Amino acid sequence: MAAAPPPPTTGALVVVGGGIAGVSCAEQLALHFPSEDVLLITASPVIKAVTNFKQVSKVLEEFDVEEQPSTMLEKRFPNIKVIESGVKQLKSEEHCILTEDGSEHVYKKLCLCAGAKPRLICEGNPYVLGIRDTDSAQEFQKQLTKAKRIMIIGNGGIALELVYEIEGCEVIWAIKDKAIGNTFFDAGAAEFLTSKLIAEKPEAKIAHKRTRYTTEGRKKEAGTKANASNTGSALGPDWHEGLNLKGTKEFSRKIHIETRCEVKKIYLQKEFKISKKKSLAFPRDHHNQTLTTDKEIWPVYVELTNDKIYGCDFIISATGVIPNVEPFLCGNNFDLGEDGGLKVDDHMQTSLPDIYAAGDICTASWQPSPVWQQMRLWTQARQMGWYAAKCMAAASGGDSIDMDFSFELFAHVTKFFNYKVVLLGKYNAQSLGSDHELMLRCTKGQEYVKVVMQNGRMMGAVLIGETNLEETFENLILNQMDLSSYGEDLLDPNIDIEDYFD
Repeated sequence: MAAAPPPPTTGALVVVGGGIAGVSCAEQLALHFPSEDVLLITASPVIKAVTNFKQVSKVLEEFDVEEQPSTMLEKRFPNIKVIESGVKQLKSEEHCILTEDGSEHVYKKLCLCAGAKPRLICEGNPYVLGIRDTDSAQEFQKQLTKAKRIMIIGNGGIALELVYEIEGCEVIWAIKDKAIGNTFFDAGAAEFLTSKLIAEKPEAKIAHKRTRYTTEGRKKEAGTKANASNTGSALGPDWHEGLNLKGTKEFSRKIHIETRCEVKKIYLQKEFKISKKKSLAFPRDHHNQTLTTDKEIWPVYVELTNDKIYGCDFIISATGVIPNVEPFLCGNNFDLGEDGGLKVDDHMQTSLPDIYAAGDICTASWQPSPVWQQMRLWTQARQMGWYAAKCMAAASGGDSIDMDFSFELFAHVTKFFNYKVVLLGKYNAQSLGSDHELMLRCTKGQEYVKVVMQNGRMMGAVLIGETNLEETFENLILNQMDLSSYGEDLLDPNIDIEDYFD
């Protein structure tokens, strides 16, 4: 049996994917290897760049995500060459990648950052939209201008942002959980936010001052250059700003939430007529749950597992994502995680030599810190892309590298319903079993603070509103100091907790 060929010394450093993970990785590689070519292969003519980066604390970071033409990246880093094409095939044994434009690229190290694609509740239905990238977000905006009622299925970040932002259109929101935002919140935090959702929305939106680039004009020029099935990279933290999310009606917000249910069946107008079933009108009152039959005729109908049927103009499927591994699997024996992602070790290496992965496409398969977990969020995409490049550089030089500090503690800052939201550690007591306790502080309409304690030590926290507690709590989780003696004083608003732990 012939020995395996040695890894090539020729060839470029190649990154696949123009999203946050891919661009962060390519930028770092360009800095580490200023005299070498770094190829960034992306199906989209625009890339996602991290701008206005701010290290809020040891682990918490805030940044904007800006769409830019790929030429801007090439100007900033002369050794980065962007190849605008989808991936046709990966030949891992030959260390080469074939692109849809007919080219073949030999790599010495490869990082796969192809992200994830929406898990649609129904493939191929023209009335079901998934929101994943800028183009799908703009398609949604276009459809919304003609809509009187839409249905949102799902309970993650995109669903949460949408229900708050949409105006002038009835929204029926179906979630499989008891409370909204189950990925991020417990029932208490959900209740705190629901009151804001039901209220009118008086806050003025902040004008979006950053330049936005869309792929529309370029797509027309490119013709068949990019495969229509290639989804662009994931949306950034403020994707809905600058989009006018307004339906045909003149009211601000009308939302009805159906909990503990999923989609049973979707009917097109004709099928629904034949079925002789009855659909429900939009409930007019949050408290009065009287059901009346809808007299309006809709293009599409959704039957839920609670046997209620609603008609609408279209459906938003926001039920999570699936790692985009398909283009790379044929002929390659990757180890995959339970969620379908490419398994990576603590140096972001996949099971195949010289191939790394970062962002939504990968599944973290190392023994994690007790207060870190993987979530497919833009903050982790940036951290993983950046760290993967450092690991690739270390491996090339035969150096060892310690795991980056950002993987010590899960930390994410975002905005929901115009509130600042900070999530730290095991914020929802993930994998802690029943052996934990919660401490709460809530001022209606202002702030919600929850800490997760185990054996007197802080394991996680949810902070909604301007609490100014994130840095102190981050330190307390990292230090694992015994806080038993402080008891309820830990959340007493009259005690300046920061002075306690300076």
